Amino acid sequence: MKRAIIMVIDSMGIGAMPDCRDFNDTPDCNTLKHVCEFNNGLKVPNLEAMGIGNLQDFKGIAKTETPTAQYGQMFEKSKGKDTTTGHWEIAGLVSEKPFATFPNGFPKDLVDKFVEETGCGGILANRPASGTAIIAELNDKHHKTKFPIVYTSADSVFQIALDTDLIPLETLYKWCEIARKILDEGHYNVSRVIARPYKIIDGKPTRISKDRRDYSMVPTRTMLNEIKECGGKVVAIGKIEDIFSKSGITHAIHTGSNKEGLELTLKAVKNELDLDKIAYADYKKTDGKPTLIFTNLVDTDMLYGHRNDAKGYGNAIEEIDRYLSEIIPALSEDDLLIITADHGCDPCVEGTDHTRETVPVLFFNKKTQGKALGKIDGFDYISKIVKEWIF
Repeated sequence: MKRAIIMVIDSMGIGAMPDCRDFNDTPDCNTLKHVCEFNNGLKVPNLEAMGIGNLQDFKGIAKTETPTAQYGQMFEKSKGKDTTTGHWEIAGLVSEKPFATFPNGFPKDLVDKFVEETGCGGILANRPASGTAIIAELNDKHHKTKFPIVYTSADSVFQIALDTDLIPLETLYKWCEIARKILDEGHYNVSRVIARPYKIIDGKPTRISKDRRDYSMVPTRTMLNEIKECGGKVVAIGKIEDIFSKSGITHAIHTGSNKEGLELTLKAVKNELDLDKIAYADYKKTDGKPTLIFTNLVDTDMLYGHRNDAKGYGNAIEEIDRYLSEIIPALSEDDLLIITADHGCDPCVEGTDHTRETVPVLFFNKKTQGKALGKIDGFDYISKIVKEWIF
């Protein structure tokens, strides 16, 4: 039975796209390069052996004449630099039209409709902001008014934050579903509604990552749908289920950290994950059909890239590499492991938003000889290779 395993190291870009200035980014952005420099090199022996160091000069990552993987640098075709756009293109869907952004906040008619349909009474913020900063700034007012904190960023996101000790988590999710419906019916072309729950821990507003949920637009047909429709399994680990709005997924499990996502990926590779517990109701069990294990490792982006924490970013990459020491030996000759990213989020350049970058891609199979793939036009190259492998 052929399997493909895609591991997305969220935001681990490797250099500015030629059109980066169109997205308000500096040509100097290079997430992995700058993280390596900041940390005076990274200890990533598995990624190094696979050949990631051959793509560029990354401090502390040596080049190798005998790479174990096929390696390349992918250039995004889609018009965006966000999670949804990057993942959709990985799955074969190129977004010609960029999602809408709201640098001046959301329009009054949208806000009024949201307040009316949720019954929340009003909102706070309504402007682009860092999530941790806006929650700290408005927490007291949130507790006084019980209004949700609604904000955006440079990406196409409608984010709703609230203290779940004040307003139940279920209410937050319901409000997000209402926002998604309003945005879709109004054709606002907003990529994601994001639930941002937090609690007061040791006197400080602290976001609860495990309870975050993303409510994406529903994509048109991707390779996930093709695999599902042929009777195969699509096992979504982390926020993959949310990114694809459940479309083309057969099994899904959310994670609260990279460590949890890596543990689950290892279990899935070793066939130790209890798939019956995480199967969708419409999944019809089949044997001998292809499987796609699709994992998003979000900590690099959410906890470190957006917070300009290059030290934490480096530690997260090293943690991923340590898990590869267990994942790679567990692979069979019928498994294709793919390691890539979806965009950049350089913690060492000005700002806290995503950066429009190229991304690395590594294809590893125990029977396939490593080699350079050069520059690759489009993240959708991954969907092409996966379909050739498993069908």
